[in-house]
Amino acid sequence: MEYTTLGQTNIKISRICLGTMTWGTQNSESEGHAQMDYALDQGVNFWDTAEMYAVPPTAESYGSTETIIGTWLKKNKSRREEIVLATKISPEMPYIRGGGQNIDRKNILQAVEDSLSRLQTDYIDLYQLHWPSNRPTYHFDNAWTFTPKVTDKQAILANQLEILETLDQLIKDGKIRSYGLSDDSAWGITQYAVLAEKHKLKPMVSIQNEYSLLRRRDETDVAEACVLENVSYLPWSPLAMGVLSGKYLNNQKPGGTRFYHSEGSALRYGYRLTEEAEKATQSYVDIAKKHNLDPSQMAISFTLAQPFVASTIIGATSVDQLKTNIGAIDVKLSDEVLEEIHSVYRQYPIPF
Repeated sequence: MEYTTLGQTNIKISRICLGTMTWGTQNSESEGHAQMDYALDQGVNFWDTAEMYAVPPTAESYGSTETIIGTWLKKNKSRREEIVLATKISPEMPYIRGGGQNIDRKNILQAVEDSLSRLQTDYIDLYQLHWPSNRPTYHFDNAWTFTPKVTDKQAILANQLEILETLDQLIKDGKIRSYGLSDDSAWGITQYAVLAEKHKLKPMVSIQNEYSLLRRRDETDVAEACVLENVSYLPWSPLAMGVLSGKYLNNQKPGGTRFYHSEGSALRYGYRLTEEAEKATQSYVDIAKKHNLDPSQMAISFTLAQPFVASTIIGATSVDQLKTNIGAIDVKLSDEVLEEIHSVYRQYPIPF
């Protein structure tokens, strides 16, 4: 396994991060425990979850993933310090803290206590904001309709400062070690950095956004902001929710897969299954086959090859899938493969 430093901290994280959001719906507690056992044995010390999980999100599955991690930690107390554990506060879900909540001091404090209880731990290594709650976001499937409708900049900045002050206090209290963003923009990264410096607060150390062969929009402004502000970039869904494995080609929707389980979900994962995405995915799968590469490993390795990427968040619904995905750390793409990938990208730059 390879390791790097998390943002402006002394925390060492594996360059493969274990994503956990299927535990509690697609995966049982025992299956989640088996994945944690295997990942840690392979040197994957960085694990990511969220209070909202499992997915697709429902009132019934809310908190179940953290609970599964918590029962593992209870059984393996001596291994807690080996793990860099990340979770997130998720705003605006109708069944979380009464619904309609923003990310503010009151909700952060309650959310941290709730997560600590479910996780059965005394501290969280990386605490993240799942997405902005006081301004529109272009993430998920909002890019085609996004307009920056919120114009009260001072209100946004006041909320960001309240968030930073609250999280900074939680570090002093020993309940979290660092904090970061998720599904945010170059503007968001920069404003948090400016406010932290101005008010002498701990800075945001990371951001996790969707990034894959099929979604590369963060390679410009967001990547620049991360490099200049020393913010670790953490791609989520490097397989575009499994699309890049090739298993959904030719209109297939195998039973037990993410899209099979999420039909009708508010998260609308299926927006990735466009005609353009189908063509691009087929082209990427063909490149992998031509060079005797596993398509999933090629896609994950591509993200790890980017100079602004710190650690890539992988997910799996079986240990066999997990073995394949973690194994991508040992796959190094040749210049020829990268050139062929670039040719497909130029042909299908925004496939969904």
